[in-house]
Amino acid sequence: MRRFESLLTRFLDYLTVECGLSGNTIMAYRRDLEAFLTFASRKGFSRLDALKPNDIVDFLMREKRRGLSPASVSRRLVAVRMFYRFLLAEGQIRKDVAATIESSRAWRNLPDVLTRREVEQLLATPDLSTPLGVRNAAILELMYACGARAQEVVDLAVEDVNLEYAYVRLTGKGGKERVLPLGRAAAGRVAQYAEEVRPDLVRGRDRAALFLSRTGRKLNRERIWQIIRKLALKSGVAKNVHPHTLRHSFATHLLEGGADLRYVQEMLGHASIDTTQIYTHVDASRLRSIHRKYHPRG
Repeated sequence: MRRFESLLTRFLDYLTVECGLSGNTIMAYRRDLEAFLTFASRKGFSRLDALKPNDIVDFLMREKRRGLSPASVSRRLVAVRMFYRFLLAEGQIRKDVAATIESSRAWRNLPDVLTRREVEQLLATPDLSTPLGVRNAAILELMYACGARAQEVVDLAVEDVNLEYAYVRLTGKGGKERVLPLGRAAAGRVAQYAEEVRPDLVRGRDRAALFLSRTGRKLNRERIWQIIRKLALKSGVAKNVHPHTLRHSFATHLLEGGADLRYVQEMLGHASIDTTQIYTHVDASRLRSIHRKYHPRG
């Protein structure tokens, strides 16, 4: 931290004199950047442009794991990005390594991750003795099995699911398609819904959508959100669960299991791997155990 103190002082002076920020705002920036610079020092960096975007992401994820709210993590990202822009303008660094980090909106909206036990608890909640309970169970299983967005589930057509070979074709942002495996559990539940429940909901009408409402209409995003929120409350999972929580848990559990980040990027439908790095996180102790197990000098 000491090696960076002069840079931090110059930046805070700039915020005070040139930007005219209040004392409370200056103190908030100081706390955010002291935490970041302490992290960089402990990692052994002697120059701030020696860090990579992944290192900054690791810092933000560490802060989130320490219990900081998404808003606080978002503010720390803003502080770091402003600090790097200032240092580049002052000629103190050769490149702005924070420039590619996703905007603070992504951090404000970053959902909680469910543990594997919490996922099982949620998946076991729908009442399978009722038609809509079977439908809801199929929705949950599919979303966790392939990390589908709520809109992708809404847009899913019957022809997009191949139950014989257990795969699903999802249409993501910009009309980009990806084909993903469903897994046995999700394929079985979707098959049960398609064979036993959907025919009664469609009532002979020509409906392309896979998931239908009680009245046989295509579900919308708001209804998907309501279904998941209601089931989460009923399950007793003490987290703010919504559709993106299942998507985030899907990616996190894959990474924790040792999946390659680029494969997860493809399964999530991200155009850039930078988005995947921010959207997912892995427990540092898990990474250390993987390194010790597989690296020849671990």
